[in-house]
Amino acid sequence: MERPLRNVAIIAHVDHGKTTLVDAILAQTGVRSAKDAVCVMDSNPLEKERGITILAKNCAVDYAPESGPHAGQPVRINILDTPGHADFGGEVERVLRMADGAFLLVDAHEGPMPQTRFVLEKALGLGLRLVVVINKCDRPDADPDRVLNEVFDLLVALGADDETLDFPVLYASGRDGWAGDSPEDNQRGVVPLLNQVLNRVPAPSCDPEGPLQLLVTNLDWSEYTGRIAVGRIERGVVKPGSDVSICAADGIKKGRVLKALRFAGLGKSEAEMVEAGDLVAIEGIDAIEIGDTICAPGAEEALDRVTVDEPTLHMTFRINDSPFCGREGKYLTSRQIRERLHREMRLNVALRVQDGSTPDEFHVSGRGLLHLGVLIENMRREGYEMSVGRPQVVRRETENGFQEPWEQLMLDVSNEGMGSVMELLGNRAAIVQSVDPIADRVRITAEIPARQLIGLRSRMLTATQGEAILQHSFLRWDNAREDTRGRVNGVLVASEPGKVTFHAAEQLCQRGILFHEPGDEVYEGQIVGENARDNDLTVNIVKAKAFSNVRENKDATVVLKASRKMTLEEMLEYCERDELVEVTPESLRLRKKLLKEAERRREARHEEARKAGASL
Repeated sequence: MERPLRNVAIIAHVDHGKTTLVDAILAQTGVRSAKDAVCVMDSNPLEKERGITILAKNCAVDYAPESGPHAGQPVRINILDTPGHADFGGEVERVLRMADGAFLLVDAHEGPMPQTRFVLEKALGLGLRLVVVINKCDRPDADPDRVLNEVFDLLVALGADDETLDFPVLYASGRDGWAGDSPEDNQRGVVPLLNQVLNRVPAPSCDPEGPLQLLVTNLDWSEYTGRIAVGRIERGVVKPGSDVSICAADGIKKGRVLKALRFAGLGKSEAEMVEAGDLVAIEGIDAIEIGDTICAPGAEEALDRVTVDEPTLHMTFRINDSPFCGREGKYLTSRQIRERLHREMRLNVALRVQDGSTPDEFHVSGRGLLHLGVLIENMRREGYEMSVGRPQVVRRETENGFQEPWEQLMLDVSNEGMGSVMELLGNRAAIVQSVDPIADRVRITAEIPARQLIGLRSRMLTATQGEAILQHSFLRWDNAREDTRGRVNGVLVASEPGKVTFHAAEQLCQRGILFHEPGDEVYEGQIVGENARDNDLTVNIVKAKAFSNVRENKDATVVLKASRKMTLEEMLEYCERDELVEVTPESLRLRKKLLKEAERRREARHEEARKAGASL
């Protein structure tokens, strides 16, 4: 007899409407009201601010169809909401292990994007049954027929079998809360979507009679009970109070289940027993990590551990040793930073942490700039102070030399901005694959070294007056090339500590763009602006106006140019090898590694001598 249970993941490129569609499902099944806040699954503060899903989450709904082969039979559906950005691909890879099928969401205008290919490749590798959902059909520029053909072509390119290519298609608008068999079928809510879950996604094929076997794919935390292991039961049942064995990376450990929680709506509820195939949250086992297998005592049989793709970007984390250290943060020492990074590594399987060249430094590797940027942002909100260096790509050594990661880049630009974009791509060693017109815009697909993406977004937006849409995802490893990329402009570096004065700012506006306004406090060695030329310039931005007995008459009021304000990711892209980004709970600053001008000049002479010796 088929079990009344389904496990389905929702996968897509970033901003294609996954979480909004989950809202519609929750409203259709009565878990939440249609008038409640949108994107209710995005509960993390950073997710709400950025409007993207960062952490994979799951919920459960009960659905009883009114007609069809499952009419009147309540079915429990576990829904797994996954991130859409390529930098959080590690979340997608481990969550898909808990699903039997997947909704592949594609924007009705944009079509398949780089992350669409990535998540689709992972889903096909796990043998998941697909339901294609063309979302945002309410867009005025929607073209669902073209998008459907592009999805089919993508599946063929990825080597999908005939059964997978015979996928069902639904047309939807998550924002308006409907899904149907055609773009005009918009009067039945998301009932057709739920029916496809029952018809297309198979019930879990697990053994409820055998000894317990569960792979931990996620970890949660409770202030009262500590660590909570989340996973899908592959075999047997989980009961509160039962003894278990944990097959960890370093051997077999013993534990006891304090509580077994089932997912119900947006929360969890205690259960007397959770059977095979269902998702469960287990409390009471502290010595547990992602990838461990929970088994019945005497039947220890470990499942394959969760594996994710290798990191492609790394940067140096170090203590904050600026003159302003300790003013805003609570956690300042290298020991506290090390503990926090290793704690993050337990939950974030795509993260790598290694000790640096000094006791105060750590090399942190991740899947991209946004991946590491979210970690830094979370740490600063928790009260940590630190300095981070310029992002650099990870290189790996092979028999044929060093290799570096390459990314697939997709750009949507206007016809007017196409020339500037092509010039930028050429300067950054990109290989253009195709140029396709879509409505009144042009889509450019290219391959580019990952290191050339650092700083590309800001330059691309400048070249296209803010109209370019840039997306990318990991493609392959290829032979490393010499990194000749550098910042075009130099910087203005403060020579004295103090507060920025209006008089000094007025004079320096002619030299470049300032990062600070009059009244801001700065220190020696802090970067206070961008030079109009390609060299670094040491300036006195705290210089006060000299007073005299001569009265000055000025006819015009002086208005300073607006200072440039940069986000954390923009600062990370902007800084060079001899610079750092100072991160505190309330401030972000750019600074030189060596704060004294004499030390920077001495280091520059040593660098020139090393280059001269290497060329001999």
